[in-house]
Amino acid sequence: MKTLFIITLFLVTVTGVFAQRQNVYFIKNNGKYVDTRDSADYIRVVREPDSASALYNVFEFYPSGTQKLIGKSVKIDPPQFEGQCVTYYTNGKRQSVISYKNGVKAGEDMEFYPNGSLYAQFSYPGDNKDRTAGRSGNYLIMANKDSLGNDQVSEGNGYFKGYDNKFAYVEEEGPVKGGKRDGQWKGDFQDFKTTFIEIYDSGVLISGTATTKDGKVNTYLKSRGVPPQFKGGLERFGRFLSNNIKYPDDALRRGIEGTVILSFVVEKDGALTDIKVSKSVAPVIDDEAVRVLNNSPKWLPGTQFGLPVRVIYSVPVTFALK
Repeated sequence: MKTLFIITLFLVTVTGVFAQRQNVYFIKNNGKYVDTRDSADYIRVVREPDSASALYNVFEFYPSGTQKLIGKSVKIDPPQFEGQCVTYYTNGKRQSVISYKNGVKAGEDMEFYPNGSLYAQFSYPGDNKDRTAGRSGNYLIMANKDSLGNDQVSEGNGYFKGYDNKFAYVEEEGPVKGGKRDGQWKGDFQDFKTTFIEIYDSGVLISGTATTKDGKVNTYLKSRGVPPQFKGGLERFGRFLSNNIKYPDDALRRGIEGTVILSFVVEKDGALTDIKVSKSVAPVIDDEAVRVLNNSPKWLPGTQFGLPVRVIYSVPVTFALK
C-alpha cells in the first residue's frame, strides 16, 4: 500500500505488422522506458505469436538474467495480458500465477511467499471488467497460509492476514466467510500512515473508521477507496484525447507513428500534474500527447479511507497513419 497509487489504463488497441521476430524494451520499476540495459530495472522481450495463435509471447527478466515474468498478450506494447501469467521473485521462486481476460484479472490469482510457499489464493469474476478490483474488494479470498504453510483461510473460511508488499508486517486482517470479508477487520497501512477498523457483512463494507498518525479520524461507508476518473468515465476520456489530438505535420510527412506512454498524477483536487513521457515515439509526437493532456479538465479525485489522495496514472496514446 503506497501513498501514491498507480493505475494503468488501456485506451488504444495497437494494430499493424510485427516488424521483427522480437521486440526488446528496457524499463524502470516506475514504468519509464530507458535506452540502455544498464539503466533498466528489468528487460521485456515480446516475441511474435506461436503458430495458430494471435497472442504475443511476453517475457521479462531481471538485470541478472533471472526470469521475472512469462505470459501472453493481445498487444505488443504495452502488454494486455490474456490467459495465465506467472511472475517470479529475484531468487527464482514464483511470486504469482494469475489468470487474465482482456488485460484484467479474471479467475484464479495465486500469490506466494518469497520462500516459494503459497501465501494466498483469490478468485476474480470470470467477466471481471474492474481494473481496480484489487482496491474495490471485488474478489473472493479462497485461501491464506502463514509462511510455514499453516492454513489461516481454507475453502473461503477462516481469518485472513494480509502483508505489505515486502512481507515485513501485517497490513490488514479479519474474518472471512464464504470467500468474503465478514465482521470486523483492522489494519495498519504504514506507507499511508493510517490505521483503520472496518465492519463487513458478507463482503459489503458497512462502515469504516480511519485514524492518521497525526490523530485525525475519518469515517467512510461502502468503499475503502475510489479511484479518480475523468468526468464521464474512461470512454469519454478516450473521446477527449481523440477529439483534441492533432497529428503533427512533420510526423505526417516523415510517416512517423507509434504509441506514446504518458504518466501523470491526479492530484487531490482533480488537477493533472507531473505529466511525463514514459515511452517516447518522437519529440513532435510526444509533445502533442503532452499538450493535449495538459489541457485536460480536472478529474474527479481519488479517495482512500474517505480522504482525497494523489494517484499516478499511466496511459498509452496511439498515433497511427491510415
